Order: sequence, then C-alpha cells, then structure tokens
Amino acid sequence: MPPSLDTHAEHLLRDLAPQVLGAVIRRFHDFSASEDAVQEALIAAATQWPREGVPSDPGAWLIQVAARRLTDHVRAEAARRHREAIVVSLVPPEQQIALAADHDGASGRDDSLILLFMCCHPALSPSSAIALTLRAVGGLTTAEIAKAFLVPEATMAQRISRAKQSIQASGVPFQMPTEEERAQRLGAVMHVLYLMFNEGYTASSGPELHRSDLSGEALRLTRMLHSHLPDDAEAAGLLALMLLTDARRAARTGPAGELIPLTEQDRSLWDPRAIAEGIALITTALSKGAVGAYQLQAAIAAVHDEAARAEDTDWPQLLALYSLLMRLSDNPMVALNHAIATAMVHGPAAGLELLKALDADARMVGHHRLDAVRAHLLERAGDSEAAITHYKRAAGRTTSLPERNYLLTQAARLSDARKPPPR
Repeated sequence: MPPSLDTHAEHLLRDLAPQVLGAVIRRFHDFSASEDAVQEALIAAATQWPREGVPSDPGAWLIQVAARRLTDHVRAEAARRHREAIVVSLVPPEQQIALAADHDGASGRDDSLILLFMCCHPALSPSSAIALTLRAVGGLTTAEIAKAFLVPEATMAQRISRAKQSIQASGVPFQMPTEEERAQRLGAVMHVLYLMFNEGYTASSGPELHRSDLSGEALRLTRMLHSHLPDDAEAAGLLALMLLTDARRAARTGPAGELIPLTEQDRSLWDPRAIAEGIALITTALSKGAVGAYQLQAAIAAVHDEAARAEDTDWPQLLALYSLLMRLSDNPMVALNHAIATAMVHGPAAGLELLKALDADARMVGHHRLDAVRAHLLERAGDSEAAITHYKRAAGRTTSLPERNYLLTQAARLSDARKPPPR
C-alpha cells in the first residue's frame, strides 16, 4: 500500500488550495479550468509528497504543477479544435517559473480573501455566488453544499456549473474589489464563511462530528476579513460567533467520538481565551448601534458560554434574542431554535405548537433536526412513545454517524425506561 499524507500535510494542502487557485486564476483567467488544474495538483501532491517529502515551498510547487496541467490541457484542446483564441491566451512554458516566482515574491500574500470576493461577484445570484465560493474556497463537496441549502444535489451541481460559466464570461479581474464593490459583496462573503464554519463544526455526513480543518479555515478567513474591515460590526459579530461556538468543541464529543449535548458537556473543557475574545468582540460590536443577524447569534452564543452550569442558562434572555433574530432572518433553523427557547421558558407544549408551522416549510421536509427537536420536546412533555418514534425517525434521516448514534441511544434509553421491571 502506498504511503499516505500525514495530518500536517493534509492541513497544509487544505490551507494552500484557495491560495493556489487564486494565483492560477490571476494568471490564466479561466476559473473552471484553473479549479480542475489545482485539483490535479493536489492529487499529485497527495501521491508524491509521502514518498518524496514536502517541498521547501509547497505553494510554489502546487502552482507550477497546476500551471503545467492547465497549459497541457489548453494545448490539447487547441490542437484538437484549432482554437486559436485559446492558444493566444496561453502562458508560455518559460513563464511557468515566473509564475512560481511571483508566488514566492509575494511572500505573506494570501489570495484566499480575494478569491472569496471574486466568487461573490454581483453578476451571480447570491445563492450561486455562495455555492461557488463554498466549492472553490471551502472545498465542500456538491452534496455538502446542497445539504446546507436544503436543495437536491443535482440542482446544486447545475447552480455551481452556471456560476463558473458566468464568472468566466464576466472577465472580472482577479483583485481585491473597491470599497463600493466590497460593500455589495460583503453579505455573500460572510454567509459563505458562516456556512463553512457550520459544516466544519457539525459535519453533515460521515463518521466524525467535527471537520476541524474546515471550521479552522473559516475562522482564519473571518479573522482576515475582520482585519480588513475592523469597523464593520457584522464582520466582528461573525468572528465572535465562531469563537464562542468553537470554544466548546473539546467538550462536544466523548472518548469514542460520541456526541455530547450542550446540557451535558464538561464546561471546564471549554476554551476560556476564545470565550473572552468572543465576548469582547460582540460587546464592542453591539455598542455600535446597528444590530445584525451575526451579532445576535454571537450574543446568543455568549449567553450559553457565560453560564457556569446548564441550569444557570438565562433562557428568557435567549428567547428575547431569538425573537429579535426571527425578525431579521427567514431561516427555518432560527425558527427551530426559537421553538426550543420558547419551550424552555413557557413549557414543552408551547414549543411543540411552534413546530407545527415548520411542518409546512418545504425546506424542512424530511430534515432530521425537526424530528430531533420534536422528540426532545415530546420527551419533556412526558410522551415517551411519540418521542421514541421521532428520535428513530431523526436517526434514519441524518447522514452524520455521531448524530445518528446519539439519537438511537436516546430512543433506546426511553424504550428501556418503559419496560416493566423484572419480577
């Protein structure tokens, strides 16, 4: 069996991928072909680096390989179809070294943020821009992006393909947009980072609850965004939200990788430095006046993080914050959390009543979280039989192994509790 990459090299490739893609697009001006070439370069690295070692400048190595692959591809197409226009746009082989040198000469430069703004070009619809950026910068699969948007995978594949074609046709230059252009694209950029973080913090599928590389990259890029826009309260709120949420990561799983819900976590494992930084950020952001959705979500996370014990959680304050967030967002997940907060303040029956509206929301049809929340509230209401049904239904609908195991465990616990004691 051939040797495989170690964890450090895997993380290095993930960190470098958007930077390399940015450099190649900047030179070749072909988004789709550049993405394919970079993917081939990453595969080559995964094959060669375990045998030959990681090169001294891995970024330049990846750029050179991607440039060669792209040049070969375009040449083959030109020869087969006689596309003189493509031949004219070729970067000559002797300039490939200059391409790598350009990367080396721009030491410390990170094209990831430029790539984020480029993908969120106003020529694209917001949903297409976000989907394309998640694919190009976040490295998410089409299936993962489709889950985040609550749409079929085939629909998302078409959306991403059209977005690539639109970027190619627009001729948008690869550079940081002007202040006015940044303002136009900022909302889409922040939503991309938010979705990247969420997929990393709670993976939508697979055997692991976390994808720390993905959530870590989202945090890194959000820090970069905040440093570029230090006076933007929503950028600060998004960074605060990530910090306050990620602070709990070490307590979310047990020794075997099993999911541990918030109410049962060992809060001594939470990261106090991340919590302190997040609280300082959101406190400053909220003082600026205009309150946005990310700031409200960060404030909600702060209320949870400031509670020394689960029973100390200020649920009336959380309900008030979710009520405000409901006015700003049409996201059904916000409505789901609002129902939970309502149940914690006014009782499970009130929360269950609110869930009825979500049953009619097409975005939530078949979504496991709706069944999981209903099961939890039914259990609190004393209806164990119905709770077991919904725990099992939720388990059958999730593609995350830790979530499925947790939900089945809850169903089994209630089933055992209902059995008559042995005589």
